[in-house]
Amino acid sequence: MSDATLTLTLHGYRLLSWLVTPLTPLLLARRLKRGKENAARLGERYGKSRDARPDGPLVWLHGASVGELLSAMPLIERIAGQHVNVLVTSGTVTSSEMAERRLPPGVIHQFVPLDTPSFVRRFLDRWQPDLTLLVESDLWPNIMIETSRRSVPMILINGRMSESSFNSWRRLPRTIANLLRRFDLCLAGTPADAWRLSELGAPRVVTTGNLKLDVPAPPADAAKLQAFSDAIGGRPMIAAASTHPGEDALMLEAHQRLRGNFRGLLTVIAPRHPERGEEIMQLAHGAGLKAALRSRREPIAADTDIYVADTMGELGLIYRLALAVFVGGSLVEHGGQNPIEPAKLGAAILHGPHVWNFADIYEALDAAHGAEPVDNADRLTAAFAAMLSSAETRDSVATAARTTVDALGGALARTLQSLDPYLMHLIMLRQRGDHA
Repeated sequence: MSDATLTLTLHGYRLLSWLVTPLTPLLLARRLKRGKENAARLGERYGKSRDARPDGPLVWLHGASVGELLSAMPLIERIAGQHVNVLVTSGTVTSSEMAERRLPPGVIHQFVPLDTPSFVRRFLDRWQPDLTLLVESDLWPNIMIETSRRSVPMILINGRMSESSFNSWRRLPRTIANLLRRFDLCLAGTPADAWRLSELGAPRVVTTGNLKLDVPAPPADAAKLQAFSDAIGGRPMIAAASTHPGEDALMLEAHQRLRGNFRGLLTVIAPRHPERGEEIMQLAHGAGLKAALRSRREPIAADTDIYVADTMGELGLIYRLALAVFVGGSLVEHGGQNPIEPAKLGAAILHGPHVWNFADIYEALDAAHGAEPVDNADRLTAAFAAMLSSAETRDSVATAARTTVDALGGALARTLQSLDPYLMHLIMLRQRGDHA
């Protein structure tokens, strides 16, 4: 698809991104100051790299952040297991740290270049991918335009198109159609996503299911798990995972109302963004509650009311130990965080009404009584009280959640089946000692 086919909006975007290119050092310096960039790897944001491109065909997979990369991790492992080179890009420091820990040997991670024509071209010149896989909904126009201009096949995997994004894009129908038609194939997470993508102009859409359902449960370090369990002792523990501003205060209110009936109650709050730990601790102190911060290695004392788990990669610990877990981003209008991990680890799940990010999964969980919906502090408190009062209730909810999530799996196999012709082509190229 040539530049002559670009819409006026896309021409304007490309011109604007070209004009602001000289300002990118200021943008990156600001992000670096806020801890959102890696100083040693800033060059990657300009499309530069100190890493060499491996010989042979190369698959480039891009996921915006931790959630997208985690969902794609089993797929990355399967592709790399076929001895095909894989380059993974993402845009956040936390995702790069997770990639360093979890990517298979030989798989390269880079920060995605900023979406300007010159940086993207430099990146593509450097890596020369033979197949591009974009995860979920991170559709950067210059990346898509420059990749398609080189006739590199692009496939959307675990494709998402929320109702709000769909309604927004309908105001620019020619623009989104121009971008989506650059995909060779769109593998949608749900039938609703597939319908929206098709309506907006994607030419080939297949519903393969949500890859997040096939991701193994998050691990937990055995020593840390034992230490956490020992610190809790016999106290009842509830948790709030991936909370957003506004939800922490509701959890504190619930704790205050519950602790009179559940002696020794400990509430763990794990914010979606760990840098909010200090803020949550101050909220707790303002409510007259004793709080401790995990990032400071403060211990859980006998009189600790609130334990703020402001660290990364430790939800596996919390889900294994909590009697019930509120999954955040759902009592505020964020769209809800991932309920799959607590479901796989046997946690009894509570959630708010705003769950459109995982609408199909929450709908299935609620229908199977594998989760408890709440919409305010009163309902939140009552639901926690029911879980704390009855092991039978907790076990029933947890079992239904695990069964539901297991039944919804299979997206990885369907995705691999759809990708098979493309991967077989690359394997044949590798055997010939070439790349596309």
